[in-house]
Amino acid sequence: MKDLTPNKADLDPIEIASIDEIRAKQLERMKWSVRHAYDNVPMYKQRFDEAGVHPDDLQSLSDLAKFPFTYKNDLRDNYPFGLFAVPREQIIRLHASSGTTGKATVVGYTANDINNWADLLARSLRASGLRKGDMVHNAYGYGLFTGGLGAHYGIERLGATVVPMGGGQTEKQVGLINDFKPDGIMVTPSYMLNILEQFHKMGLDPRESSLSVGVFGAEPWTNAMRLEVEQAFDMHAVDIYGLSEIMGPGVANECVETKDGLHVWEDHFYPEVIDPETGEVLPDGEMGELVFTTLTKEGLPMIRYRTRDLTRLLPGTARSLRRMEKITGRSDDMIILRGVNVFPTQIEEQLMATGGLAPHFQIELYKSGRMDAMRVFVEANPDAADELSKTAAARMLSKRIKDIVGVSTEIIVGDPGEVARSEGKAKRVVDNRDKE
Repeated sequence: MKDLTPNKADLDPIEIASIDEIRAKQLERMKWSVRHAYDNVPMYKQRFDEAGVHPDDLQSLSDLAKFPFTYKNDLRDNYPFGLFAVPREQIIRLHASSGTTGKATVVGYTANDINNWADLLARSLRASGLRKGDMVHNAYGYGLFTGGLGAHYGIERLGATVVPMGGGQTEKQVGLINDFKPDGIMVTPSYMLNILEQFHKMGLDPRESSLSVGVFGAEPWTNAMRLEVEQAFDMHAVDIYGLSEIMGPGVANECVETKDGLHVWEDHFYPEVIDPETGEVLPDGEMGELVFTTLTKEGLPMIRYRTRDLTRLLPGTARSLRRMEKITGRSDDMIILRGVNVFPTQIEEQLMATGGLAPHFQIELYKSGRMDAMRVFVEANPDAADELSKTAAARMLSKRIKDIVGVSTEIIVGDPGEVARSEGKAKRVVDNRDKE
């Protein structure tokens, strides 16, 4: 693999600044962000007042712990624009993702937010080993999902050439990689394995491809997968982290020279790790739930947003900024399937809306080739247990899940009573991905 270590002269000054300089900038920006949220978002004013805290109480970074958390449900409860801190006319772009109720969580960006996002994506790509003049194949999905356009603007801001492919059409993806000879690819790690399979199907040697770095995000992936991809393509595989509520991809990124965790871009996002049960802030090095406060966002400031991602914060290595370990799991029951967030309650809602089916179900996650897949076991109502009715119900439920949740699902409709019952809390998800 190529040595893609960036030159220090190419880094943003904050990346190698002193800890004191970083903390001073964070406090200055945090004071602005907390005040901006309090003055312009009714929910924050009400919540701060109820908690007995005021922006003036923020005199040190540790004072942030006095302020209440923000939750994903807050975006749904204030759908669509209730958490915007500027007039809607100043929002130049909207993104959205589906949630547990099927109602989208909507995020908005001002022109300055988009500018900062592009800068941070460019910083992330530079940390990944990409440079001005390189070509980057962008296989993240475009549209309301933040991945495609977020990556697109960052590639352009870096001064690189973007190939705006988007997702799907795997044979065409491989054909373009073979013909255009890009230096890098941005894609979900599970789909990269699909691309690898397609290389073999087309009789192409992936190690002979032009790819020197892959920037993988939108779903958890292991170091074992990193090793497999790196060996298969003779390229670097680097992790990128983000979530739409905070910005999108580019909140944190691994550095290609160390690959030892993701450096958080702390000049724009202040990270905390808390005990998921008590909410207590944990010291760096301890495992817990990741919480973010945005420091520069104008359109949608987020104060102490609970991500539900589990990780720990570590000192900087290749950069002065702190690192977060690769995400090991979530503190709730969300499933991430090929980069799409799926909740069991979403499946339940569509099941309840489909005629002929009883309200009992179980989700199985499994491997279909190299890709994660999902099937849902349901059962027919006694008055609709004939094969024709079961087939129609399966087709309808599959369509509803695809349309509303955004994932393709195999539906198996059994006879009444076939779905396993449990005493107490039902086990909605069975994960067999590691067993196959």
